Amino acid sequence: MNEEFVRCPKCGQLNRVRAERMAPGRRLVCGECRTRLPFTAADAGPVKVTDADFRLLVESAPGPVFLDFWAGWCGPCLMIGPVIEELARELAGRVVVAKINIDQNPQTAARFNVTSIPTMIIFVSGREAGRLVGAIPKEAMISKLRSLGLI
Repeated sequence: MNEEFVRCPKCGQLNRVRAERMAPGRRLVCGECRTRLPFTAADAGPVKVTDADFRLLVESAPGPVFLDFWAGWCGPCLMIGPVIEELARELAGRVVVAKINIDQNPQTAARFNVTSIPTMIIFVSGREAGRLVGAIPKEAMISKLRSLGLI
């Protein structure tokens, strides 16, 4: 069963949604506040990860996760931001594309020894399967995912 996590735009609650329910015309609502959710993972963009929900969103994810470690003051991070958004749309349903702000979530960054940003770590079954560092082109990100057999 392929599942995605969609964060409610109103209350921030994470909602687990089966991929087959995420289609145009389907009305999905937040389980907490009943606000309408984006109808596809592509509409939702990258999943926002925090120290508090890392275990749920990354380690317990049913499929691979491409996690971008970034900060708002980092020029190269801001430069690849639109690329991460594109990847989230293009890989929806195959790879969960996510972002974690290292200033707001230092525990996870320290746990994975992220000393330079941007750093993108690919997780499979909750474990690190690959790592990319720096403002690399989209093609290099896709190539890494292909080399791991994820797309």
